[in-house]
Amino acid sequence: MTQQELAYVLALVHVPKIGDTTAKKLINHCGSAEAVFKEKRSRLLKIDGIGTVTIEGLHDSIHMKEAMNELKFIEKNNITVQYFTDATYSDKLKHCIDGPVILFQKGNIDLSNKNIISIVGTRQITTNGIAFCERLVEDLAIYNPVIVSGFAYGTDIVAQKAAVKHNLQTVGCLAHGLNQIYPKVHKKYVADIENNGGFITDFWSTDPFDRNNFLKRNRIIAGLSEATIVIESAEKGGSLVTADMALNYNRDVFALPGRTTDKFSSGCNNLIKYQKAHLLSNPLDIPYMLNWKLEDEQQPVVQKKLFVELDEDEKKVFSFLQTSNKQQLDSIALHCKLPTYKAASILLNMELKGVVRPLPGKQFEII
Repeated sequence: MTQQELAYVLALVHVPKIGDTTAKKLINHCGSAEAVFKEKRSRLLKIDGIGTVTIEGLHDSIHMKEAMNELKFIEKNNITVQYFTDATYSDKLKHCIDGPVILFQKGNIDLSNKNIISIVGTRQITTNGIAFCERLVEDLAIYNPVIVSGFAYGTDIVAQKAAVKHNLQTVGCLAHGLNQIYPKVHKKYVADIENNGGFITDFWSTDPFDRNNFLKRNRIIAGLSEATIVIESAEKGGSLVTADMALNYNRDVFALPGRTTDKFSSGCNNLIKYQKAHLLSNPLDIPYMLNWKLEDEQQPVVQKKLFVELDEDEKKVFSFLQTSNKQQLDSIALHCKLPTYKAASILLNMELKGVVRPLPGKQFEII
């Protein structure tokens, strides 16, 4: 993207009443951010959801002035800008309707790794939470995941320090511009994290620090990842908001259970109770549920299945999955005319025989 194109994009997202969703709609309709500013008023009004207030904002020169100032900051500080149509922009965020039009980043971030998880939780993490979080990252290190978090006190920094310790890429999603670090006490971790990943934000250097920014930031944490893991949370908290956002993006959520009397387990217990999250009892639940594979892991070949003995019901299920790819448990039971409990038992036996494997969402497929 040229400097001129970036300037127009910055000016567009600076206009009041134009959020990420509206900006994308305008850009897709007109062809570019520059074209939006040059489009006739009458044509803009024909776009669904675009009103006179929005259009009036496009004609205020202050937005281009502020965009040029931000562009100077970007150039001076060697900040990388990711545009939502760029090939290097996160594929997972592209599927989020409210994903940022532009992202600012510093460090050595590479999101091409498909194993990306977010780890979130209370800022008042307990010793038990710390121990599990560190063990989680350590046990998952063999799968070389990217660890995403918010660089805040408590769970966030525990997860990101553990990632650095095990030489894993980690991404800190900030609730402010790249001109500052919050909390300031975490400045000592900045260099290590930039060497093993980096920082990402959609806030400008001129944006005022506001606690409401954390909620907006959480959509990026949820959107970047294929799964969000909640280590500990009180009955209410920002990590639960992140979990809800992940669910809205159709991503998996995992929660560490705890005693019903523990304050910082109530949020996780509720996620599990209301079937919003998978119960996380062992770190290896993550690769199992997300179907991660090791790089050097040999996939079973089809010929091996010929030597597996299947009973009549198992053959029925195998035949159905062979022609329909992955299917949910209920669909398998219905098609094969089996009670759901029996279908579940059959699938478990077939899994133990190495014929099928479970997938998130109670789905199964042939290996």
